[in-house]
Parts: sequence; C-alpha cells; structure tokens
Amino acid sequence: MAGQTAFQPGGGAVPATLVELSVSCRNLHDMDTFSKSDPMCVFFIKEFGQQNYREIGRTEIIWNNLNPDFVKKFPVHYFFEERQHLKFQVYDVDSKSHDLSKHDFLGEMECTLGEIVSSGTFKKNLTGKDIRKGSIIAVNSEELSSCKEEITMQFSAKKLDKKDFFGKSDPFLVFYRCNEDGRSVTSVTGHS
Repeated sequence: MAGQTAFQPGGGAVPATLVELSVSCRNLHDMDTFSKSDPMCVFFIKEFGQQNYREIGRTEIIWNNLNPDFVKKFPVHYFFEERQHLKFQVYDVDSKSHDLSKHDFLGEMECTLGEIVSSGTFKKNLTGKDIRKGSIIAVNSEELSSCKEEITMQFSAKKLDKKDFFGKSDPFLVFYRCNEDGRSVTSVTGHS
C-alpha cells in the first residue's frame, strides 16, 4: 500500500482544548488594621506524574477589597483524559516582596481542572491553618476559540468634569465582555 504511513504508538493527537480560568473571592478575612486586606491569588499546577505543585502565575493585587474579582486570567490546556491537579492560594499583600512568606495567608483551595470545566463556575471554601470559615473562592472556566481577529479603536474625550482639587483628573475606560454563561466581566481597563 504505497502512500500510507505506518501506525506509530503515541503519535496521535492528544485530545485537549485551551481554557481560560478567572478567579474571584468572597468574604475574605480582613488582615489589615487600618484598611481592608489587599488580596492576590497565586495559581499552581501539579504536572502529570509529579509530586509537587509548580507556580503558574499570580493575579494583580486588588487594594482594600474583601470581595475581589481578579482581572488576570490563566490560560490552561485541558487534557480530556488526564487528571490535572490545581491549587489556588490567596494572600493579603503586605509588601513589594515576591516571597509569599512575607504576606498574610488568607487560604487555599485544591481541585482538578475537570471539576472546574464541568461546573462552569466552581465554588469552594478556602481552607488552611487558622483560616476563618466562610471565605469562598470561585473559579470560572471558558473555552478559548481559535479566532485571532483583531480590532483597533481610538477614543477621545473633551470637556470632562474636573474631579481633582489639585492637578488634572485621570480618567480611564473600563471594557466589559460577555462570557459564554451570559455574565459580563471586566476585560481591560485603560488609563490615559
């Protein structure tokens, strides 16, 4: 049979898709004395066959907020036939240090990517030593399409109200987009 290739074990395509994870928290513990906590979420994955988690990324810090909706999203390959263990840790940022031990631990949640993808929005209590009950983390998944279309827009504004007593106002735009489940989420915040 000329023209046909021989079967090669392990040579087939792995069934997978790219999903984007977004994180929000509710009722976080207030660790600061004169203001509210400044939360940040750290995302970890335990690779197949590995014993330890590996840090994938961190969200932005949301200042003085016990109910943050983080803007930073985490793209992850979802392998249908593989159990992918994830961990989310939430911290109250106390300094500019990259070292997590320098910040107050607000709790963590472990799950699998399959649990998140199958539920759309996966909610669970944060756990950990000396963690107040009632703090919740929610992780939303959305499949990313392969569409790579771009749009370029230009905005301008004139005669805006002056909102600062000293100096110029610093206006900004907030863009929202609609998820598959109909919720609109903050997508990009643009500053002038």
